[in-house]
Amino acid sequence: MNVAEFVTSSAQKRPDHPALRLGEFTQSYAELDEATARVATLLGTLGHKPGDSVGMTLPNVPEFAAIYYGILRAGGVVIPMNPLLKGREVAYFLEDSDARILFSANTFIAEAKEGAEQTGATVVEVVPGEFASVLQDHEPATGMVDRDPSDTAVLLYTSGTTGRPKGAELTHSNLGRNAEIVRDTVITLTDEDIILGGLPLFHAFGQTVTLNAGMAAGATLVLLPRFEPTEALQTMAAQKTTIFAGVPTMYAAMLGVSDAPALPNLRQCASGGASLPVEVLRRFEEAFGCKILEGYGLSETSPVASFNHPHLERKAGSIGTPLQDVEMRIVDDNGEVVAQGERGEIAVKGHNIMKGYRGRAEATAEVLSEDGWFRTGDIGIVDEDGYYFVVDRKKDLVIRGGYNVYPREIEEVLYEHPAIAEAAVVGIPHDSLGEEVGAAVAFRAGESATEDEVREFVKERVAAYKYPRVVWVVDELPKGPTGKILKREITLPETQKDA
Repeated sequence: MNVAEFVTSSAQKRPDHPALRLGEFTQSYAELDEATARVATLLGTLGHKPGDSVGMTLPNVPEFAAIYYGILRAGGVVIPMNPLLKGREVAYFLEDSDARILFSANTFIAEAKEGAEQTGATVVEVVPGEFASVLQDHEPATGMVDRDPSDTAVLLYTSGTTGRPKGAELTHSNLGRNAEIVRDTVITLTDEDIILGGLPLFHAFGQTVTLNAGMAAGATLVLLPRFEPTEALQTMAAQKTTIFAGVPTMYAAMLGVSDAPALPNLRQCASGGASLPVEVLRRFEEAFGCKILEGYGLSETSPVASFNHPHLERKAGSIGTPLQDVEMRIVDDNGEVVAQGERGEIAVKGHNIMKGYRGRAEATAEVLSEDGWFRTGDIGIVDEDGYYFVVDRKKDLVIRGGYNVYPREIEEVLYEHPAIAEAAVVGIPHDSLGEEVGAAVAFRAGESATEDEVREFVKERVAAYKYPRVVWVVDELPKGPTGKILKREITLPETQKDA
């Protein structure tokens, strides 16, 4: 079994069908398949052997797919990295994964070379649009290295919020089955679909839901090297996009585009990566006439664990029901299942669970039980119909004077305010209460409100201990590569105003 078979199989069925598009450039499945075979040969000339790790620092360009599947075709392990990483960070990923080869886009080559020099890795420079001429010097590899389903295909590094990033080992079975199930039961992709590739392909969400599921379906993936809301909407309109998958901040950003084009071909949207505010969901569907299905997952779950399925009832604010062949439950600190409706930690078991964190048996044991249950670190509940709801990250919980305040609940209220575009609720150290509830907000273009007005808006809608006593306005909230709000990077106000 090899995930690269997605491309080869689609190339055999419809060789001339568009696989990838970027601007005016189109690459057919036959051309992409041949490019992956040439990458496999190139790797062999560099001393690569099956099982070896290979790094990538590339944006969303066609070369990403050719190299990604080329590494897999050669039996290698892909180490996808954010191309914005600095040299020391690149060095850490290369060293931790034992990668001795690194493909880097020319625009990020300086940091890539700096990191490679520290580890002795060989850098292959990739100039988007010109790399095909380099590959012409290498004959296409015949065949494909067969891998056991349990062999590691991709090493995805976690964000490192609790220490240095850890590499989650995702197998060919993990990624292959997750993509196939998403294709068949969630987004119901066909080879006639056109997907907007705005999610970073180096991230789990983009890899599985747009790249792997798209290639497995024989669909066309339209790439955006960098997500920008106006360009995204214009591209979807021009390319007659049928599928869009994004994170909540992308949906919120597109709502802020004036004179947005109509999207009559858009038939299905998917949201993940963070909780989608119900108000954002409602407004987007009203504006563009396309239903959003919200799902849930983590890097360690390949990443999809649950979704609001198209053939079942959708519950706004819910992450839906477990994916096919996946189990979920809500547990207490001892791992015992809590009563229906009670809060607890979400645990997941199934085909999608990682082998473990590379070289970190102790860290793996902390989150993965011997019988295969993965502890996500997310607080959730399950209702009487089996639908799951994320209340908050376990580590984001604010404990104010002994009372638990779940930021997600307060953020939902903040998003109802007509002037607010983005909001994040965090705990602020407090001498007597332990923590105070704080809220950082960014306003929509042309809108404004005072901090007191925002505070009063929430105060009228939640219990007295929950509303944010401290409110401050920012131009925008810090975000990670997928557009997910990074609470750990939010700068707290110098002065705190009590109310």
